[in-house]
Amino acid sequence: MTTSKRDYYEVLGIPKNASEEDVKKAFRKLALEYHPDRNKEEGAEDRFKEVNEAYQVLSNQKKRADYDRFGHANVGAGRGFEGFDNFGGFGDIFDAFFGGGVESGTRQRAGGAKRGADLQYSIAIEFEEAVFGVEKEIEIDRVDVCAACQGARSEPGSNPTMCADCRGSGKVRRSHQGLFGQFYQVSTCNACQGEGSLITEPCKRCNGAGRERRTRKLVVAVPAGIEDSTQIRLSREGEAGSSGGRPGDLYVVVRVREHEMFERSGSDIHLTLPINVFQATLGATVQAPTLEGEVELEVPAGTQPGQQFTLKGKGVPHLRSRQRGDQLVTVQVQIPSSLSENQRAVFRELGSMMGDGDFGENDKGFFDKLKDALGAE
Repeated sequence: MTTSKRDYYEVLGIPKNASEEDVKKAFRKLALEYHPDRNKEEGAEDRFKEVNEAYQVLSNQKKRADYDRFGHANVGAGRGFEGFDNFGGFGDIFDAFFGGGVESGTRQRAGGAKRGADLQYSIAIEFEEAVFGVEKEIEIDRVDVCAACQGARSEPGSNPTMCADCRGSGKVRRSHQGLFGQFYQVSTCNACQGEGSLITEPCKRCNGAGRERRTRKLVVAVPAGIEDSTQIRLSREGEAGSSGGRPGDLYVVVRVREHEMFERSGSDIHLTLPINVFQATLGATVQAPTLEGEVELEVPAGTQPGQQFTLKGKGVPHLRSRQRGDQLVTVQVQIPSSLSENQRAVFRELGSMMGDGDFGENDKGFFDKLKDALGAE
């Protein structure tokens, strides 16, 4: 679809018998008037596109003939007018048609401040430290602002001089004779690389770079509940920028060591707790380890291997709340691998007493013997 619906001759303000030179003159005048880098009024950009579209059709002999015969219907239908989308910007269009640039604050930017590089550092912490949080001191080797010149690049006590080529602006303006007249092109000054000043006495410590490599100590606050491989961003603690640019960031990757007893699943902690047959059969009060010390756990009579118990609030703190997960205790009933003759006799008696039924009240004396045989408390 074309941009303009108006008659192209009307857009350029020329008669239908206008010569190629008339078309060029009309376009030059209107393009200068409506170019967005010169005209900031509302609608100027659309008007410039319309003028450009009309010029591309009427300046081409074949397209102009098709337009005179068929009108808009057969000129660029379904694909837009050619050329405009291929330039990538109004300034490039202007360069293509007029042979020179226009001064534009958005297109021309002097060299200067550059952001510093980001860094990454890894630390290893214990399981408990990940659960409850910890502060870790680290040492990093990075490019930092020069301690002598504080990034100014000049030897302390001396000052840069204004660049004579650009007179401190960082830009140079050159005239250029184009097809339709003289235009000016603005570019970064080669003498000062866009900084507007020249270092006459470079800093001896950093050789005029404004930066130096140094080792620095930092304290990393690891929040409670952090998970393995989490990254902590320390803003502006990366490498120093150049020419006063913003420092980069430091990303600290946290590695959590495994625990010999506990495993983590989200905000819950898992523990496998071994108990003996006597405790599982008759029930008992056992000591269950947690990250905050041992707590009493009631194991009911008839507890089965793999049965799970929950210790509320003994898990991992949530990162963004005061809540905590739970500790899940899975009991592992230990079966004796070797028995003494006395123990074997007791178990044989147990087997004969159980048969296909349950124990009765009269069998309490046997459990005392079982307890003694197993050495249970």
